[in-house]
Amino acid sequence: MRRAYYAEVAGRYWNRSVTEAEIDEGLVDFPDEGLLPPTGQFVVGRLGGAPLACGGIRLLDPLTAELTKVYVDPRTRGTGGGAALLEVLEEEARSLGAERVRLDTRSDLVEARALYARHGYVEIPAYNSGPYAEHWFEKPLV
Repeated sequence: MRRAYYAEVAGRYWNRSVTEAEIDEGLVDFPDEGLLPPTGQFVVGRLGGAPLACGGIRLLDPLTAELTKVYVDPRTRGTGGGAALLEVLEEEARSLGAERVRLDTRSDLVEARALYARHGYVEIPAYNSGPYAEHWFEKPLV
């Protein structure tokens, strides 16, 4: 799932298909730090047993969690999988003690931005300076 996520976000950014070597390099350059307990969690969503969605949550501070690596396979977008994934990730954030969730995303990821807006995330000022961050969102969990 991480490979599919990276292939899509990198391919959209570069406006071309990415090679397996580029995916390998991207996974090394952008590791999934903090996505394991006790600081986070990485989840995989399945439909009919097939992995078709994924996402991670990690603590930025004791009360703030961050969504990252959120991906829904294009073949299943619009089926409610994205909403279900967000619900699980938000529950994971609550279980870590978070009272709010933040995320950053790019302008070209319009489907992601629409998903977040539909589920109560509002744009906020920049909270980080990530190289690909162009929009920042937050949602209270309490």
